[in-house]
Amino acid sequence: MKKVLNLTLTKKWFDLIVSGRKRIEYREYKPYWISRIDGKDFDEICFKNGYGKNAPYLRVELKMILVRSSWGLHPAHGEELPGKCYVLCLGNVLEINNWKPDPPEGSHEKATL
Repeated sequence: MKKVLNLTLTKKWFDLIVSGRKRIEYREYKPYWISRIDGKDFDEICFKNGYGKNAPYLRVELKMILVRSSWGLHPAHGEELPGKCYVLCLGNVLEINNWKPDPPEGSHEKATL
């Protein structure tokens, strides 16, 4: 049976992972994440964009988890990295559900409520 790490993301990071442009996710090295990650062997991550029953989610292969001790901005995404953090190296996207891409920029498509 596959071991799955469940994580929630904002739309920006969720969309970047769906598109394949974000291949690494970070989590601070704090007691909450230490208790969820240390000593565990995960096969994949289920990322959810929101908390609702029908929130978009995707399953992604987890290649490895590293611990990084530097501080700064992620060069590709401008994401601020904490001093010490977990580096979750993502593999292939295995499944995408309930997700709709944003309309192209300049499109006059209206959102339906």
